[in-house]
Amino acid sequence: MKLFLDTAKTEEIRFALDTWDLDGITTNPKHVQASGKPFRAVIEEIGELFRGTEKPVSVEVNPHLTDHREIVREGRALAEISPNFVIKVGMSEPGCRAIRELSDDGIRVNATLIFTVAQAWHAARAGAAYISPFLGWKEQFGDSATGLIHDVRVMLDNYDYPAEIIAAAIRNGFQIGEASVAGAHCITAGLSVYQESFSNPYTTMGDGIFQKAWDETPTE
Repeated sequence: MKLFLDTAKTEEIRFALDTWDLDGITTNPKHVQASGKPFRAVIEEIGELFRGTEKPVSVEVNPHLTDHREIVREGRALAEISPNFVIKVGMSEPGCRAIRELSDDGIRVNATLIFTVAQAWHAARAGAAYISPFLGWKEQFGDSATGLIHDVRVMLDNYDYPAEIIAAAIRNGFQIGEASVAGAHCITAGLSVYQESFSNPYTTMGDGIFQKAWDETPTE
């Protein structure tokens, strides 16, 4: 399962590349806003960080766009900035039409804001390279999230669609584990979520026990 970082902050990306050998990046308008930089400036900076690699960087089109021709036009322009860019398109009927046209152009697309198997099927059928079900958002409102990942994976495997599932809106280490067992191809989460997932109170307790034993063991 691939580890993607969900951010537009270049300092976080550099850390994750150096420390975890990060597999890719996902961004969205909220992350770009949080970076404090203009959209074009920050995505160009991110593109430079991945120059010479094949690691994907998901960059979202203007979410106000509802005409498939405008989505395609902006997607093509973004794809020209960096060969690493995967064009992120919100799930909708015109969005799927745009996915088909962009995919026909050889441009990879990440279909985002997926909440049902039917939506995932439409996106996969249109040629999306990635499909992003939002786990955290579903669980926030009481819906099963890992069941969705499992069912989308079954659908993709049943019909040999090449799309990969990016388990998105991950909020904690438990969801990382659940998504991996359910069959997600990729996980995308914030820096703090990954950092917290390395730890467990039992591990800390065990370290204390073993350290105490180490210190009390005779050296001669």
